[in-house]
Amino acid sequence: MSNQTAPLAYTRTAITLHWLIGIAVLGMLSAGFYMTDMRISPDKLKIYMLHKSVGLSILALMIFRIVWRLTHRPPALPASLPNWQRIASYVSHGLLYLLLIAMPLSGWLMNSASGFPTKLFGVLPFPQLIEKSQSAFEFWKYSHGVIAFSLCGLIGIHVLAALKHHFIDKDIILRRMLGRGNI
Repeated sequence: MSNQTAPLAYTRTAITLHWLIGIAVLGMLSAGFYMTDMRISPDKLKIYMLHKSVGLSILALMIFRIVWRLTHRPPALPASLPNWQRIASYVSHGLLYLLLIAMPLSGWLMNSASGFPTKLFGVLPFPQLIEKSQSAFEFWKYSHGVIAFSLCGLIGIHVLAALKHHFIDKDIILRRMLGRGNI
């Protein structure tokens, strides 16, 4: 697509993936912080199982999203955007994609290291990526937490930047992710 001009708005698929993954990740972060403080109970185990299944679903959606992004050119940034903001946009989006892949992978590795068998939505067994290991479990648990807090910070910056562009700069950055890039 190198000779084609960039569209004004994202495709419906890109928009759907953005919002679906965004809402799922916010729910997962909220559930993750909530469930870690729960006492062991059948409810906690159900939440953990659902958390793991949704996490793997997000991983699959992110892989699809990356493939989609590599095969469908995104809208061009406004010409008025300063160069430092262009660079910040590319770097922050790259980091978001990296963390959104690393987060479920670290959870999957943590689960594998725990040796606790898990089934995707109670049906399909998760493959164990590594052997049971307490030290590996501790490493991946710590990594999962660091990634979660990093993701929270980056999502906050992402949302604030989108709101700044909409309400202060009054450009099309946010509108194009709403499917209204030509307005």
